[in-house]
Amino acid sequence: ITSAVVMASYLVISPSSFLISGSDVTPVSKTNGHTATTALKSYLKPQRFDPKVFVSDIVQRSREELKAIRETNPGLKPTLAIIQAGEDDGLLEVNKKMAGKIGLNVMQICLPRQCTEEEVIEEILRLNEDSRVYGIFLNLPQSFLSKSVRNAVKPQKDVDGVSDLNVGRVVLGDQRDSFASPIAGAVLEMLARHDAPLIGKMAVLVGVEGPLKATLQFLLQNNGMMVQTCQWSSKHLQKQIMDSDLVILLETDHKGLPPTWLRPGVAVINLSSALMEEHPDSWEHRAEAESGAGVGPLSGALRMQHVVRSSRRWIQEQQYQPWRLRPLKLQPLSPVPSDIEISRAQTPKPISQLAQEVGLLPEELEAYGNTKAKVHLSLLNRLQHQPNGKYVLVAGITPTPLGEGKSTVTIGLVQALSAHLKLNSFACLRQPSQGPTFGVKGGAAGGGYAQVIPMEEFNLHLTGDIHAITAANNLVAAAIDARILHEATQSDKALYSRLVPSVNGVRCFSPIQMARLQHLGINKSDPSDLTPEEVRAFVRLDLDPEKVTWQRVIDTNDRFLRKITVGQANTEKGHARQTQFDIAVASEIMAILALTDGLADMRARLGRMVVGSSRNEHCYVFGVMQCLIVLKSEVYDSIVEKIRTIAQKVYGADDIELSPEAQAKIDYYNQQGFGALPICMAKTHLSLSHMPEKKGVPTGFILPIRDIRASIGAGFIYPLVGTMSTMPGLPTRPCFYDIDLDPVTEEIKGLF
Repeated sequence: ITSAVVMASYLVISPSSFLISGSDVTPVSKTNGHTATTALKSYLKPQRFDPKVFVSDIVQRSREELKAIRETNPGLKPTLAIIQAGEDDGLLEVNKKMAGKIGLNVMQICLPRQCTEEEVIEEILRLNEDSRVYGIFLNLPQSFLSKSVRNAVKPQKDVDGVSDLNVGRVVLGDQRDSFASPIAGAVLEMLARHDAPLIGKMAVLVGVEGPLKATLQFLLQNNGMMVQTCQWSSKHLQKQIMDSDLVILLETDHKGLPPTWLRPGVAVINLSSALMEEHPDSWEHRAEAESGAGVGPLSGALRMQHVVRSSRRWIQEQQYQPWRLRPLKLQPLSPVPSDIEISRAQTPKPISQLAQEVGLLPEELEAYGNTKAKVHLSLLNRLQHQPNGKYVLVAGITPTPLGEGKSTVTIGLVQALSAHLKLNSFACLRQPSQGPTFGVKGGAAGGGYAQVIPMEEFNLHLTGDIHAITAANNLVAAAIDARILHEATQSDKALYSRLVPSVNGVRCFSPIQMARLQHLGINKSDPSDLTPEEVRAFVRLDLDPEKVTWQRVIDTNDRFLRKITVGQANTEKGHARQTQFDIAVASEIMAILALTDGLADMRARLGRMVVGSSRNEHCYVFGVMQCLIVLKSEVYDSIVEKIRTIAQKVYGADDIELSPEAQAKIDYYNQQGFGALPICMAKTHLSLSHMPEKKGVPTGFILPIRDIRASIGAGFIYPLVGTMSTMPGLPTRPCFYDIDLDPVTEEIKGLF
């Protein structure tokens, strides 16, 4: 209270004392040499209390709670991020001191004093994605705290309770998933500690509308008080204050209340210091009766407590629990409609809703439209302490005449586990190739009432991964042929000047080129230091065009691409060679994508891919790592013995028959040190033998091995059995004869 005259006795909550109203207070004016505070100290007998005890109590409880959490999560150290405009190292040090007592970290982000709303929001969004941060505190002037800024804070990290969602949850009584304003909590804590009578009392909140006022109003009403709110400009302000038992001032720039407005016994709490977040140490040195200064340290302690509780909630969310899955209702019809009719009869659940039901966080989802999405790899880190589930592989099924194969069984099995047995489970299907989709097989989304919906989106393009694999694969193929051409038509000097160009008069090796130099045993980093022999070794891969094993791919069944000639244009100067196209899903990059367990592993596997051999039989890899992991083949069975074992013990064959081409490949792979790699057989799925017409369990046959290829990066060798082709052809009547687009409804017809 800044007025010069105190007209009646009243109650003041101060930083270091709780002043009980007196009965005989003599009006004192500044002209008598006393201030209002002096009058209170002279005439009132305060009931002492120390706010530091409150703060210490909260800190102790928070420390014990965090200690209990760390018993099962020893590496956890939550961080409170403070965003402020301008530098304030004093505030940081005090917060660090309090956080250190609890076991928390504090991160300070100092934005320019003239920063824009967009800059503040950008920083908030960055902190929302930071897994180390469990609480965000906006220590900003009120003018910065727009609705957009407040609601940019993720509710789970909004430890200051300023977002609309948190305020709404508090008002609705949802204390389990919400954070109330620490300042409001500090006010209630102080009132509760002094056993101040609240039920039936009148409180008035003076100041601007906002999250703090809404939270305070609800909490006071929830404790039995009648609450009025008003602005400083209200013409009824004086009457409301004179009728109240508790006055709370919410603004930092008000001029104070005239003492004549305060009736005997009224309590006044000035929150300006807490709102301004002055240096927390300053409250210890303020005048005893300055109202509200103790709220700042108390709210700071409560804010730290919220960070601890935020981390506890996060830990609880990581624990295994049944999904809150709402299955879509099925209405089976008889006779059963076509697959596409069944798919369109169902309204797909929005992918964001499905993700929420199975426990995915919004930031872990990359949506592709409304019905499909990718999941970020960060999910693996979040769930790394979860117990492993069970992996069920559906394999080796010969489809029935109605088409029930692996996909249909997989989807039906997961439907039974999830929708009926209420077990957390999901299906993993490979992305359909457009070659078979438009060829003879049709789609691969399952069938009937056990299929992926919308089946058109699943069968066509999906998220475009096959296209990305096609582009990456063909980029490697283009690089191989271009390098063969350039080496054949340029001198060592010309090649070197183009591979290591001078930029602004400076020549330097790229990181990939440095790796190649190390692989060659050349320990030099200055391009001008290489000898002519070293330059020649560096610039020439000397790939043998006849021994290039890398093929181009396309996601279309095209039998005329099984053997082609490239380089017939005049610009290629007669450097033509025979090669072929494979179906895109036969690319080694596809195999790597299926087998990899992370980006680092994928990068390493891509770096181990073998693309061909030089004329001196040296094996070359393509990628970011110029190295080969050579396994000792004598430790394991030979390639031939592994193929024979599979043929006899799995397929029931009497023996195997190797074509001359296959035998030559086996000798070559053994020579290069790849003989110990595992075997993955490529054969027809319609029979255990190589003959599709042989059903059941055929015996007494010889399994012909036509060719053998190696996916060194993926880590296996795959023999081609019988007439198995890596480029399917179109039948006489392909599936696309029945596929059409309705220009009115924009629906695709004819898929099955």
